[in-house]
Amino acid sequence: MDLALEEAAAAPAHGDVPIGAVVVGPGGSVIARRHNERELAGDPTAHAEILALRDAAAHLGAWRLQGCTLVSTIEPCPMCAGAALAARMTTVVFGATDPKAGACGSLYNLGADPRLNHDMTIVPGIREAEAAALIRRFFADRRSPAEP
Repeated sequence: MDLALEEAAAAPAHGDVPIGAVVVGPGGSVIARRHNERELAGDPTAHAEILALRDAAAHLGAWRLQGCTLVSTIEPCPMCAGAALAARMTTVVFGATDPKAGACGSLYNLGADPRLNHDMTIVPGIREAEAAALIRRFFADRRSPAEP
């Protein structure tokens, strides 16, 4: 989670919400780390988790990421949780819950839906306060009036 939080902290430099993601490979080493780039890339799919999954697949040379763990500073949204499922991720670890868009237990639970062809172990709440503080600070700064 340290690396995911570091990644998240880099996103506001280009106007993106501070969300970071890391993929840990089957051997326990980090094979991908990214942060949100929606504003930077002008791409609605450039969520930290999606970018990290793409990089991990390129690193492994395969789309199946079985045995890998996705670590995100916030609970993955439906798009990101769906991508993790499609990639056959074994585990998803996240920091802060997202009651408005979370798809790993808050609003939906795609990781444990028996109707789907795969399931994932979900580990919530890792360094939750730190992850939530990054996002709260980002939006508080955006709402505060600019200094003259």
